[in-house]
Amino acid sequence: MRQIVLDTETTGLSTAQGHRIIEIGCVELVNRRLTGREYHRFMNPDRGIDEGAERVHGISLADLENEPRFHEIADELLDFLRDAELIIHNAEFDVGFLEHELTLMKHPEPSITSHASVLDTLSLARKLHPGQRNSLDALCKRYEIDASKRDVHGALIDSELLANVYLAMTGGQTALLLHEDAGDIREADTGPERGGSELSGSDERLSLVVVQADSEECKAHESLLERLRAGGECVWDKVSAEGPIRS
Repeated sequence: MRQIVLDTETTGLSTAQGHRIIEIGCVELVNRRLTGREYHRFMNPDRGIDEGAERVHGISLADLENEPRFHEIADELLDFLRDAELIIHNAEFDVGFLEHELTLMKHPEPSITSHASVLDTLSLARKLHPGQRNSLDALCKRYEIDASKRDVHGALIDSELLANVYLAMTGGQTALLLHEDAGDIREADTGPERGGSELSGSDERLSLVVVQADSEECKAHESLLERLRAGGECVWDKVSAEGPIRS
């Protein structure tokens, strides 16, 4: 499975006001692993950049004077994206700008879905974390993705961060993460209402039957851990290194 994590930076917020793309950054995932392949381009928009946008990404018009126009890099970009699943945070924004650029250059297939499918991680995050902040910054914090090198928004660094967020968000580790607000696992998560057992006194123990995993189950377990490791630190490795949890 080939996926491309994509982000753009623009001169402003609205294509209706004539704003243009000035940076595109993409990183490639194959079978949920970062391959090291990336696509990164700056573009001359032939128009001014809003002050608010420049404060966000730190790119000035002077920085782009010698960069190509979008129509000059469109074919190589579409070749890189072709037949992949695009992973984009707030896809409506980035896809809208990409299709606007393709329309301006009169491309015969300006619809992005003619070239690749699209997965919106903002929509996914809202389903997983309803009522919470789901910006890329908030998700990096929630999934403990290191964003300390990100002084300003940039298409390539944001796509790299989003790749790690996406892998953590879809890798099954969320149940092992501490609650982001309380800083600890809340009592309600382990109490009787969640199916736990309430024991009183340090001498009470449950009599449990221990069933050892067979070889096929061990292989399946290790395969799952490899998928989790592809997204960064695997919580299971940390727990295993510290030894069994004892009451």
